[in-house]
Amino acid sequence: MTQTAPCSTAIIGAGIAGLACARALHSAGWPVTLFEKSRGPGGRLATRRLAEASLDIGAQFFSVRDERFQREVERWRRDGQIAPWPQRVWRVEAGQWHRHHDGRTRYIGTPRMSALTRHLAEGLTLQVDTRIVQLARDSAGWWLHDHGGHRHGPYDQVVVSAPTPQAESLVAAHEASLGEACRRVIQRPCWAAWARLAAPLPRLPGVPQDWQAAMPAEGPLRFVARNDSKPGRAEQGESLTLLARLPWSQEHLEADAAWVVAALLDALRTALPDGVELPAPSETGAHRWRYAQPDVFASGEAINRDYRRGAGGLALCGDGWRGPRVEDAWLSGYHLGQALINGN
Repeated sequence: MTQTAPCSTAIIGAGIAGLACARALHSAGWPVTLFEKSRGPGGRLATRRLAEASLDIGAQFFSVRDERFQREVERWRRDGQIAPWPQRVWRVEAGQWHRHHDGRTRYIGTPRMSALTRHLAEGLTLQVDTRIVQLARDSAGWWLHDHGGHRHGPYDQVVVSAPTPQAESLVAAHEASLGEACRRVIQRPCWAAWARLAAPLPRLPGVPQDWQAAMPAEGPLRFVARNDSKPGRAEQGESLTLLARLPWSQEHLEADAAWVVAALLDALRTALPDGVELPAPSETGAHRWRYAQPDVFASGEAINRDYRRGAGGLALCGDGWRGPRVEDAWLSGYHLGQALINGN
């Protein structure tokens, strides 16, 4: 397939989708600049780093279904950027703990989840702490205006990989069809709490001490990860990530973070077998992901494309156009990058 002439491209958002698109363009020799509102790349592949521990507070792992993503994952594995985790998962139902087996291999970034996206950003032009608030276009091309009043550009085209509500605010005034597409994707929130414990978790009756993760079937808590069971973190001490269910997170979206921590720790205590006491936490915190997971079928229509493109040099990618998994976000960005290169 014939490639088009290289175009200067601005990509808003340096999560896995934006990075996948940027790497595809960069590999083809296209000039690319990433703009990220946070202090570093990663998006929801995020890690809370403490003085003596690292706790992943976004995606806890990812799995592989697509052959193209499988090839990419194999490269990451050979480069030492990922490792299998978790292998020892338990499901909690009606107070009973049962080993969860589904035969699927899951992976995590090493030595922490955020290290993977930092690896993917190597060699790319990345501006962090730069929140883009407006797009403008003139005869020279596209200009990006940031929260500090600075203007960046011009660029031939702009890719927005931010969650759809944020993307809509940037593109709707320029491409009504893209704005409408964004409005049809519903984004679900999620609270993520974390806690370092003053002592290791006691042994649970009938459960090996080296269990790595648990999935309670009832209550506000949907996933518990023992961060110290992740590759390279055995020395950091008992450190938990607690992910809330999406409906519960929506109901308590504006709750105080300390209250959220207490509620999810109480839910963990309820999930533990009778007689097992949760050690006191030494450090705690919570992060609210306002746009944690897209419901790509919420509008009643199947999303049959991985991305969206407008007629004037604007394009959208991200998990909202394909599905909620890390794999979906990567494929969305990668496929958009290939489409831009090949003029599709």
